[in-house]
Amino acid sequence: MRRFDLELLNTLSVVADTGSLSAAAVQLHRSQSAVSEQIRKLEVSCGLALFVRGKKGASLTPAGSRLLDHARKLLLLNDTAYRDIQGLSLSGDLRLAITDYFRPTDIARVLKQLGEHYPALRLHVSVYKSAWIRRDAGSGHFDIGVSMRVADPGGNERPKENSELTSVMIRREPLQWVAAPSFKRAPGQPLPLVALPETCSLQRYMLAQLDEAGIDYFLAHSASGVAGLQSALSAGLGFSCLNESAIPGDVIPFSNARLLPKLPNVEFNLIIPDVANQPLAKEIAKLLVSRAA
Repeated sequence: MRRFDLELLNTLSVVADTGSLSAAAVQLHRSQSAVSEQIRKLEVSCGLALFVRGKKGASLTPAGSRLLDHARKLLLLNDTAYRDIQGLSLSGDLRLAITDYFRPTDIARVLKQLGEHYPALRLHVSVYKSAWIRRDAGSGHFDIGVSMRVADPGGNERPKENSELTSVMIRREPLQWVAAPSFKRAPGQPLPLVALPETCSLQRYMLAQLDEAGIDYFLAHSASGVAGLQSALSAGLGFSCLNESAIPGDVIPFSNARLLPKLPNVEFNLIIPDVANQPLAKEIAKLLVSRAA
């Protein structure tokens, strides 16, 4: 009976999670051709096609989906065995403070994977504004934080680094002007804007950019959080800017974006306060970094 190669199964899992060979190559620190060859070897071993490749990436075949379920269980068992012999079978309470801009469509899956890797871990998750996470790191309110900031804010949004914190950039993605496909700009009228309160640093940055560019807009809808902002955009109430992974599936790049200021990238940073510089926090941080790419 054939035995599966765990490295090949891991490549299968990463390609399935990222949706493309090129994105998987970045996460696996391999060339795209090397990733393609690993998938080819796995398909030859199985005697079945596992992915359908297309212009939009790679999607699992029915056989690939079945194998993925087994692959995740085998990889989890491998990780559990390794942690056990290394004395890393972690348990206890961990408080995670996270911005709701961080991969809102699949953060539940990431947290589920944490629970699967550490079944004895009690994870307490709170959603906070990035500025609060950076400001209160080290206060004892949380063990690990995930915050977002504009990578090139023009001078004011990037805070000074706190030497008492361990901060690791785990993800970078572009900001985009977006709106629903049904949204139409009324000729000669101000643009309706969907925004969050100005306590959100990204919203302050967005408004500053629009004001500096002399864009004629008005606040059509003020949402209390990213989920509300997404709903308002999907309903066609106006336009806004969002980081790439927070854009809902039924929202597209704004057709008039060429008239708006060019937007930079945002960075997500994993913050481990000195007070949480312990094996539990470090191990969870490693897993979050691997899942965030």
